Amino acid sequence: MTGDPIIEIEHVYKSFGHVQALVDVSLNVYRGEVLFIFGPSGGGKSTLLRCINRLEAVDRGRIVVDGICVTEHPKRMDIDKVRTEVGMVFQLFNLFPHLNVVQNITLAQEKVRKRSRDEATETAYRLLRRVGVPEKANAYPDQLSGGQKQRVAMARALAMDPKIMLFDEPTSALDAEMIREVLDVMLDLAREGMTMVVVSHEMSFARAAADRMILLADGSIIEEGEPEQIFTSPREQRTKDFLGHIL
Repeated sequence: MTGDPIIEIEHVYKSFGHVQALVDVSLNVYRGEVLFIFGPSGGGKSTLLRCINRLEAVDRGRIVVDGICVTEHPKRMDIDKVRTEVGMVFQLFNLFPHLNVVQNITLAQEKVRKRSRDEATETAYRLLRRVGVPEKANAYPDQLSGGQKQRVAMARALAMDPKIMLFDEPTSALDAEMIREVLDVMLDLAREGMTMVVVSHEMSFARAAADRMILLADGSIIEEGEPEQIFTSPREQRTKDFLGHIL
C-alpha cells in the first residue's frame, strides 16, 4: 500500500503480570487497506486491537491513529475522539441486553456524535437494511441468533461513521451458516474501501479481501506478506506449521 498510514504502531510492548502479550510490535496500516491478523490463541492478536482503540494501555511504545497518539496520557489526548473514528466489533457482540436493536444503535450516536433522536434512528434503520436485518429493529438481543447479533453489532459500529473498523474474531462464536452472513457484510465493507484490521481464522475472507496478512505469535510478528505469498510460499516454518493445521 502507498500513501500515509492511518495507523502507526512503533515498538509496542504489553504485558499482563509475567505474561508478555506484545513484544516490540511495529507495523503500519494504510487508508483503505484490509489487514488480516492470524495466529495461535494467546499470541497477542486481540491485545493489539485493544491497544489500537485504547481499551488497553501499552507498557512501552507508540500508537498513532489518524494523527492522534493514543499512547499519550489520557489527560493529554481525547479517547472519545479516537473511539469515534475507530469502530470495533467484538467476538461476543457486546450488545446492551436491556435495549432493543434500534436503541443499541442510536445510543452512542446521540451521546457521542450528538445527533438528534430522529437522525440517529434514521441512520439505524438504514444500516439495519445494509446488514440485512431490518425486520429486527424492535427485537431485543436475547431474541436474535448469533449471526443477527453480530450484524447488529456491525451496524452499531458503522453508525458512528468510523474511518477504521477493527474486528476481533467476529465469527468465532457462530455456526457455519451464520459465519457466511457476517463475512458477506465484511466483504462488502472491504469492497467499499473501509480500512479494516481483522483478527480471524477465516482464511476464505483473507483470500477474498485481505491486502496483507500478518502471523502474530508469542506477542511478535512472525511473518507478513500478501495473501498469495502467505498461502503459497510462506517464508517462516512457524507460518507453514500454523497454516498446515488450519487449512
